[in-house]
Amino acid sequence: MSTDKIISLLPSATEIICALGLEDNLVGRSHECDYPESVKQLPICTEANFPDGLSSADIDVKVKEILADALSVYTVKREQIKQLAPDVVITQDQCEVCAVSLTDVELALDNYLDKKARIISLRPNSVEDIFNDIITIANALNVPQAGADLVELLNERVDIIKHKLKFADSKPTVACIEWLEPMMISGNWVPGLVSIAGGTPVLAQDGKHSPYVSWDEIRAQNPDIIIVMPCGFSIERSLKEIDILMQLPGFADMKAVKNNQLYIADGNQYFNRPGPRIVDSIEILTEIIRPKQFAFGYEGEGWIKFGV
Repeated sequence: MSTDKIISLLPSATEIICALGLEDNLVGRSHECDYPESVKQLPICTEANFPDGLSSADIDVKVKEILADALSVYTVKREQIKQLAPDVVITQDQCEVCAVSLTDVELALDNYLDKKARIISLRPNSVEDIFNDIITIANALNVPQAGADLVELLNERVDIIKHKLKFADSKPTVACIEWLEPMMISGNWVPGLVSIAGGTPVLAQDGKHSPYVSWDEIRAQNPDIIIVMPCGFSIERSLKEIDILMQLPGFADMKAVKNNQLYIADGNQYFNRPGPRIVDSIEILTEIIRPKQFAFGYEGEGWIKFGV
């Protein structure tokens, strides 16, 4: 068992560490790490450099202003981390907007800690990458078997879905909206999740960053299913901005809207977190895309149908 003191600056990494049985090794977390519930009592080692409660459009403007000035979207609390004296700090170098970046951590901690901490940086772009990150963390923390067991369990759940959908004759088109203003379609691992769940993702490629798109492009695709899953937003938070979508030209004429196939999913807890619950996200998608074949019990908590 690992004796390393760990600070996780990434919600998904925190979930991985806990799933590996190493929660007792965690000594600090990011301001966004909130699952499992028990980690909330840990000291917070980061903060966002913009206020809570901004609209999607205002968040976008603020983040772009910060990055244009070559500043960071987040602040690393150096004194807090120094006091906690970690052996390992886990962060990411995939997205400067989603969480504290590797550069932020390196600049903040370079020659600052009393002892040298190992920095593990993650960059997942697909489901396979997420599973590989679990193995990477497990190996780095000297619990390789726990990592192998966890990935095997997750793969078994994915294989059950793939087996049930092996002979599916149709794959409805699915637009997963990652941001409402400006409009973005969910990329990275999400198109892969949609494919596993029996759908055909539109306007985004598996393993590629989430693209900005125009509403006209979505209208042209006229997907069978629309799922709103803004990055970092709960269902309740997304409901506050759903009017942005509903007021767009031709919204009511969309196939998904006419057929009552508009959904809101919890992007924050599921789809935006490349950790063990990414398989929960696949299961959520199967309930939406293939309701006659799957019922895992996420409706109401992980997703809702939004009637217009």
